[in-house]
Amino acid sequence: MIRIVADEKIPFLKGVLDGVARVEFLPGDAIQKEDLRSADALITRTRTRCNRELLEGTGVRFIASATIGFDHIDAEYCSHRGIRWSNAPGCNSSSVRQYMISALLYLVCEKGLDLTGKTLGVVGVGNVGSKVAPAAQLLGMNVLLNDPPRARKEGTAGFVDLGEVLDRSDIISLHVPLQRSGPDPTWHLVDETFVKRAKEGAILINTSRGEVVDEGSLLEGIRKKVFRHVVLDVFEHEPDICPELLEVATLATPHIAGYSLDGKANGTMAAVRAVSRFFNLGLDRWEPEDLPTPVPQEILADASQGGHVDTLWEIYRQTYDVGADDQRLRKDLSAFEHLRGTYPPRREPPAYAVRLFQGYPEITETLEGLGFSVLSDFCA
Repeated sequence: MIRIVADEKIPFLKGVLDGVARVEFLPGDAIQKEDLRSADALITRTRTRCNRELLEGTGVRFIASATIGFDHIDAEYCSHRGIRWSNAPGCNSSSVRQYMISALLYLVCEKGLDLTGKTLGVVGVGNVGSKVAPAAQLLGMNVLLNDPPRARKEGTAGFVDLGEVLDRSDIISLHVPLQRSGPDPTWHLVDETFVKRAKEGAILINTSRGEVVDEGSLLEGIRKKVFRHVVLDVFEHEPDICPELLEVATLATPHIAGYSLDGKANGTMAAVRAVSRFFNLGLDRWEPEDLPTPVPQEILADASQGGHVDTLWEIYRQTYDVGADDQRLRKDLSAFEHLRGTYPPRREPPAYAVRLFQGYPEITETLEGLGFSVLSDFCA
């Protein structure tokens, strides 16, 4: 029977591999070489650095990361050692879209932003960016798409270069992987040149990787009022956060944009299936069951009061209020990892039904486009 070491914070995993493997659960940031001496596989998240220091001299043959990102895995070293690995691309893309919509609606209803006719520049149009773009259009925004790898592969129609994004975008949202080299490096993509080129009064949102942003350049851009608002879910030196940056950020959250239960379940499913395929364990079609039902599951809303966006925010914040995560982090910077490890259950819009009073076609269409099930109107 194979032996697997797994991050203890990966949800829905305990008990799944019983009978086909011996599984030891450990804190992800505390897994050491000695823990892996006799291990055949490692199931992990981003907090475990899978490199030579950790893996040399161990029995690990396969690494399954239950995350969309994989910059914590030294792919070159693993290739040299013959260690296979997998990640879970797209597993939490809908969760990040939920975060983005909540952030945009927060900016409208709490900070006075008007999204109508504004332009959103989506930098990175992969699993996440391709879901954020149509959601922004549902909120009345124009969208520019920037993705050099896709443009080279598919043709430039529908894509613009980064310079045009910076020149024209009222809001710039980053959805790129962390690449330090190659034809499309993203390390410090937001640098002094980026900041100088950005449209004055723009808004920057980063839910990708912290090191995509040079925080010194970003701070300078905020001081010079290049950026009107900054929304950050990731930080260059996390879990250590620059207090000065936190002070001037409009919203700051502890790397939880992709932390919905639905996204976590998808990541665990991808990891289990990958391990099963590699070791022929018979769990190639396993999926988590019985995700907790949100309470309340049915949201009541009066569409006769307030504007379209105000009503959307009142509904949406009942599924996820990004401002609450912002406030939790601001109470204690040192709690960054604790907040991630103890993150409260969050379900995505498809888990909810919205029952509207005096609903009208436009808001119903928007809600359904955002994933909600909309029930027929009723009279109180």
